[in-house]
Amino acid sequence: MNRRKEGAYYENLVAEYLKTQGYEILEKNYRCRIGEIDLIAKEGETLVFVEVKYRRDDKMGNPKEAVNRKKQKKISMTASYYLMRECGRMDIPCRFDVAAVLGEQIEVVKNAFEYLP
Repeated sequence: MNRRKEGAYYENLVAEYLKTQGYEILEKNYRCRIGEIDLIAKEGETLVFVEVKYRRDDKMGNPKEAVNRKKQKKISMTASYYLMRECGRMDIPCRFDVAAVLGEQIEVVKNAFEYLP
């Protein structure tokens, strides 16, 4: 399986898992000129931007540790674009989660990082 197909597989796996946890999936692989966000969901009244990270095993470290500051900033900027373009406003409650997939085990880290301007 190539990396893009593998990524799509795990993003879909996480989306299905999040649905069982009460999330409503709004977007998969949202792309714009600024960047890309794996999943955009809603949990209650909160808009959730989800970065999915997969590792076959922990030899390369835990996947939840793979979202570095540079990636956080890129996700934050893409989220701002989404809020303005799709919602027309910036005052919507939102958060940034990381869904770490290690083997077939899924762990969702809520509020994994704060918005980085």
